[in-house]
Amino acid sequence: MLNLSVLLEDSARRYPAREALVLGDERLSYEELNNRANQVANLLVSRGIEPGDKVALSCPNLPHFPIVYYGILKAGAVVVPLNVLLKGREIAYHLTDSDAKAYFCFEGSADLPIGEYGHAGFAQAPECREMFVLTADPAAPSAIEGVESAGQVLAAQPVQFETVVREPADTAVILYTSGTTGKPKGAELTHSNMVLNAMAANRLFDSSPMRHDTSLLTLPLFHSFGQTVSMNAGLAVGSTLVMLPRFEPAAALELMERESITIFAGVPTMYWSLLGALEEGVDVERIARNMRRAISGGAALPVEILTRFKERFGVQILEGYGLSETSPLALFSDPERDPRPGSIGVPVWGIEARLVDRDWNTVTGTDEVGELALRGHNVMKGYYNRPEATSEVTDNGWFRTGDLAKVDEDGFYYIVDRAKDMIVRGGFNVYPREIEEVLMAHEAVSLAAVVGVPDERHGEEIKAFVILEPGSQTAEAELIEWTKEQMAAYKYPRLVEFVTVLPMTATGKILKRELGQVASSL
Repeated sequence: MLNLSVLLEDSARRYPAREALVLGDERLSYEELNNRANQVANLLVSRGIEPGDKVALSCPNLPHFPIVYYGILKAGAVVVPLNVLLKGREIAYHLTDSDAKAYFCFEGSADLPIGEYGHAGFAQAPECREMFVLTADPAAPSAIEGVESAGQVLAAQPVQFETVVREPADTAVILYTSGTTGKPKGAELTHSNMVLNAMAANRLFDSSPMRHDTSLLTLPLFHSFGQTVSMNAGLAVGSTLVMLPRFEPAAALELMERESITIFAGVPTMYWSLLGALEEGVDVERIARNMRRAISGGAALPVEILTRFKERFGVQILEGYGLSETSPLALFSDPERDPRPGSIGVPVWGIEARLVDRDWNTVTGTDEVGELALRGHNVMKGYYNRPEATSEVTDNGWFRTGDLAKVDEDGFYYIVDRAKDMIVRGGFNVYPREIEEVLMAHEAVSLAAVVGVPDERHGEEIKAFVILEPGSQTAEAELIEWTKEQMAAYKYPRLVEFVTVLPMTATGKILKRELGQVASSL
């Protein structure tokens, strides 16, 4: 018997007065957080939600998110977190595809009217019976006609609730993939998947109740990385979670200093932004004294950023790897071994890894490239209502990730690139990440993204989109010539475009697909 909500309940029982969540001046203790989650569970049960029913949630990094998340779990239901950037049509798809019976949605703001989009999606999903609007002021009514304010209906609910017992193999969360290769698919993650992955994270980062870490939550909690590594793992050991609804580097640095942050987890673009925001007035030494763990995932971390961050903050970024389908933690830098810049590390506790070809044959040999496959307690139950899609990526407990990798003689893995991002130029396989690493070693280059564009002669040509360092200058021809001297003739980019921004997902990943579409249309 197991319910993911035990991570919160155990800490609330042991440390009721300890601060669990911090958002500006609002500070919630573990007891308060648990009580509010109980109110959500009571509301859901009173509205006919039964064990196994799906309940969707659209909310940025606000206290509402963990309150509703654990309340859904306590009721025995399945949490379906949705990207807050989705529009009405997309929300309708997710509600319908997941068979959601109820939906909690934050009202949003004038710039991002999440509630309006949510209501539009809810109206197109007739099987979803209930919608509740989460308001900035819990006592305020819903601004959407005909939709209840969650704060108002929750106020009448008891703060005590007996958690519904679930089996370890029951689904706890459905996380939707980004849909870069088609319509988004819902990865079913079990209570066992999620509990063990949170435990693996704390084991890896040496987190414990006695240490009492303070973590900065900048990663979106609707995404697997922030949800498991920051929220679930943190609450499991009684950490204090400082929430930042929208990542802004200056605001993040200010919170690191003011709240004495000990753990920061982010994607590479966040680290890049933090380094770019260091100005007079930022007490880097104080931040460095408090911070004991810096964690990166979600995309490949350029070695240049890793090196610069350690120079400024004195902490080695631990780079890891995972996917929604793997709960997500799978491989990570080992804090007890010498760092390997550019490596995603070794399999974490309880996980196996190997490289395979298209037919699941194991690829052997140091530095031979194959598709990374994983097996262990972290692998999803499957894609919700998609047995064929599940069978395409699983075999005897193994899950093939779609990422190309190699492994060195000491067992450290290195992501070469996404299989779908690989460029085939004139019959040669070209991996964009390798070229991006080279480009970022140029003194004038701040950030780079490389894609393949159609070419009549070579099939695909290599194009680089480059953001320059502030105040730096270089010409397209000059940068191309420089890269030509750094790598084989078939690898260097023949096309360079200077840009001020790169398209990114809500989690900070660079959208290579959008760049490819732009480049192809030029």
